[in-house]
Amino acid sequence: MAEIEEEEVRRSRLEALVAAGSDPYPAVTARSHTVAAFLDAYETAEAQGEGTPAFTLAGRVRTIRRHGGLTFLHLEDETGRVQGVLKRDQLGDTYAFFHAVADMGDFLEMCGTPFTTQKGEHSLLVASVRIIGKSLRPLPEKWHGLQDVETRYRQRELDLLSHPDVRQRFVARSRLVSAMRCFLDERGFLEVETPMLQAIPGGASARPFVTHHNALDVDLYLRIAPELYLKRLLVGGFEKIYEIGRCFRNEGIDYAHNPEFTMIELYWAYAGKEVFLTLLEDLVRYAVSEAKKGWHPEEEAGPTVDFASAWPRKTFRETILEACGIDIDAYRDSVSLVAAVREHGLDVDFSGCVGLGEHYDQLYKKTARAALEGPVWVFDYPVVLKPLTRRHPDDSTKSACAQLIIGGAEIINAYYHELNDPIDQRARFLDQQTLREQGSEEAQHFDEAFLTALEHGMPPAAGMGIGIDRLAALVTGAASLKEVILFPTLRPRPIEETSETV
Repeated sequence: MAEIEEEEVRRSRLEALVAAGSDPYPAVTARSHTVAAFLDAYETAEAQGEGTPAFTLAGRVRTIRRHGGLTFLHLEDETGRVQGVLKRDQLGDTYAFFHAVADMGDFLEMCGTPFTTQKGEHSLLVASVRIIGKSLRPLPEKWHGLQDVETRYRQRELDLLSHPDVRQRFVARSRLVSAMRCFLDERGFLEVETPMLQAIPGGASARPFVTHHNALDVDLYLRIAPELYLKRLLVGGFEKIYEIGRCFRNEGIDYAHNPEFTMIELYWAYAGKEVFLTLLEDLVRYAVSEAKKGWHPEEEAGPTVDFASAWPRKTFRETILEACGIDIDAYRDSVSLVAAVREHGLDVDFSGCVGLGEHYDQLYKKTARAALEGPVWVFDYPVVLKPLTRRHPDDSTKSACAQLIIGGAEIINAYYHELNDPIDQRARFLDQQTLREQGSEEAQHFDEAFLTALEHGMPPAAGMGIGIDRLAALVTGAASLKEVILFPTLRPRPIEETSETV
């Protein structure tokens, strides 16, 4: 009820502004300096005395304190916060009008000169002030900040206003992505774009989202990965390419998964295994270092990860054997593997798994991967798990694959030898098609267009994908991907709740 009453008061003040001929939402402002630029220029400007230049600042007012004929307010923009001082004897009628129409949360433009208070605070002595964006709802700080977690995600704009660390976290994420681009561009990689709407979803084992294109009258899929299109660019003559973009997987939501997420995928023709893995390690270390320059939380939210030390290497088989005592090489079919799991007394739910690969994957995720703190490279995944990568040169049942695991989560999926044999790739697609016919929802679709491209010849290459959301969460100590995605996917609220105020 109190919130509704306050909104009514704010709307009445909006009406008073309009009645006085003042535009509460002007299109432009005369801002001359950001808050940070004003504070940087403060000492020089104040020393000029009578010749002090005027500064025009603009931003959101976060506090208003009135003391007789003096008013102190704090104005905030993206660069910082500064105090404004309003004197009734200098502003005259403007002073009273300001208090009659202004609220915390309004956007203001104020013009004045540098002024140091008795407490020594660098401030702006305001000569003129106007509202340039009237706030019709109170900000959450009135109730000691936005505390409800779900509301924080649904109304991220208020979360950013209430919690400075949240804003810093997204600055760190942005720096992470920018650093990756800078690192790769400097090494001759070319950024490209491939379709998000695809006739056949490919490049990963996942359930896709489907949509319908009215003009073409066809169903299309939101991409689950850009891999197959990027490999077609290798066929077309590009040798060092990458793409940063959104991908979509119609799967569950938890601390490590969101239906739409950001990936970087990279392909490098003629690259050798060790050169390629060194590039990936250097890329991650550089990007993490640059991101942390913009991340200075008051308290560390989680355990720090040592990216600087050497990253140990294990095989997929070794991680499972160490975690639960099962040697997967002894089980070449799902029936015997499930029996072994039961004999070892392990609680692994294989319901919904189709084919040996999905059974291996479920066992690995529930026993080995969860125990890996990392950073650690895991090599030689079973080939039935990796239908798009070359077989291991020394063991045809294994793949030329390596994944970087940190904190029990996959951060990098790398194929140090991509599959460029169209005959083998066709056979793998046929195997995947059989799994789909048996009920698998994650088996890959048969893609004849990709095979046609591959039959024209693709050079030996290495490729990889990094989940940027997961890496950003690690860098900033976030316990959930929702903390590093500005607007994570949530179940829509019932209609009757959507009009509630915070």
